[in-house]
Amino acid sequence: METMKGIIQRYQHQRISLVEAGVTRHRSIFSGLRALAMGQPDSQLSKPEVVIIHDAVRPFVEEDVLLRVVTAAKEHGCSDYDLEFGTECLHLALKYCHIKAKLVEGSPDLWKVTYKRDLYAAESIIKERISQQICIVMDTKEDEEHVGHHLKEMLKNELSHVKVTSVALSHTGRDLQQILLEQCYNFVCVNVMASEFEETQKLLDVLKENNLSVLYPVVIISVHFLDYKLIPLGQKMENLMQIREFAKEVKERNILLCGLLIYYSQDEQKLQDSLRQGATIIATLIKERNSGLIGQLLVA
Repeated sequence: METMKGIIQRYQHQRISLVEAGVTRHRSIFSGLRALAMGQPDSQLSKPEVVIIHDAVRPFVEEDVLLRVVTAAKEHGCSDYDLEFGTECLHLALKYCHIKAKLVEGSPDLWKVTYKRDLYAAESIIKERISQQICIVMDTKEDEEHVGHHLKEMLKNELSHVKVTSVALSHTGRDLQQILLEQCYNFVCVNVMASEFEETQKLLDVLKENNLSVLYPVVIISVHFLDYKLIPLGQKMENLMQIREFAKEVKERNILLCGLLIYYSQDEQKLQDSLRQGATIIATLIKERNSGLIGQLLVA
């Protein structure tokens, strides 16, 4: 019980009540049902119309599956197929509760995490799911000439399966808050101001207030542009190496920060090549979420 209370507190879950388990799974289910029927001290539980029982070793249950289960519980009866291929829970429901039962087809991801090797597969699924949206954060409203706009279009072209959005950091307000509500865990921060990390620092401050990174790690790629004709590469690299200190600080908040330096050429073809290479690096960093690259400055 203390372990579960610690997990609830750590990940800031809401509207959760704990009940002591039984010596078997079925006795644990009975304890939960009894708590719903009778109420418990210091609990907000009320007697429900429908109860969903789910085993924690199948962590990837979708809300749509839960909705279909509830609908089936209200509308359908039981068939021979259900009894032949269903689980023992169906048999128990029929034998002891004298109610109808229905087998609902689940999703392919509803497999059991049983062995250690299954944890790697589970981690892969989580990475895939939280890599489906990228938010590009800029200091000004984008226009077609803004370098962030070109990067956004390149990411859209190269990552057609990923949702790419953009917000202006000087007008964070509702736009960025909406992105955070959608639980976007990937940010590309475009820095074009005099201070190399001004925009990245603003984004980090917003994320600190939001606590988005409590459950899953947030990837932030701080993007900078270099025109060799204006600033020597060595000088630019020296200025950007402070990203290592930034990364150490935010790693404690489960934020993975790394830098990306893109060659900003006046030649259109060279610029497109640099942006394309930059998009490939961004996609890899977000998909892999490799903590070994925290604080590194990559060059496109």
